[in-house]
Amino acid sequence: MTSILPPVPKFVITVFEPLSLIAGAVAPFVSPEWFVAEQIPGFATQPITAQTAMVAYQLGNIYLLLAMVGIAVLYTTTEPKVVRNYVIALWIADIGHVAVTCWVMDYEKLVNVAGWNPLTWGNIGVTLGLFSVRTAYLFGLFGPDRKPPSKIL
Repeated sequence: MTSILPPVPKFVITVFEPLSLIAGAVAPFVSPEWFVAEQIPGFATQPITAQTAMVAYQLGNIYLLLAMVGIAVLYTTTEPKVVRNYVIALWIADIGHVAVTCWVMDYEKLVNVAGWNPLTWGNIGVTLGLFSVRTAYLFGLFGPDRKPPSKIL
């Protein structure tokens, strides 16, 4: 496992995030109808088209891909530049993820935080939490990267 991340971002990015992504990957395969309906709070689960099911399954597959890429990158490299660039890519993706969620939700549902369902909390709340940790890491608020372990030949 990469040992250059300080403890807080290391836990968040290498443990919490992959587990969250795996949970997000499983959800559409358990019930694509529920997964689609829960994207915006207040919609009842109803039958979906084959196209909508395909999109839900593909999104689940992408979540699984993201978990595997994160694990592959962060558990195999000790190169600070690789880790930093990976975190920057995630940081940019966080902005897009929250922006699209907010754009598609109507304003009343967006500002009614008490009415958010678990998927909305994941799409906005958890993503903003991850974004905050990434921002703090990128600005060095958790301290400097640790030195990679030296290889003994």
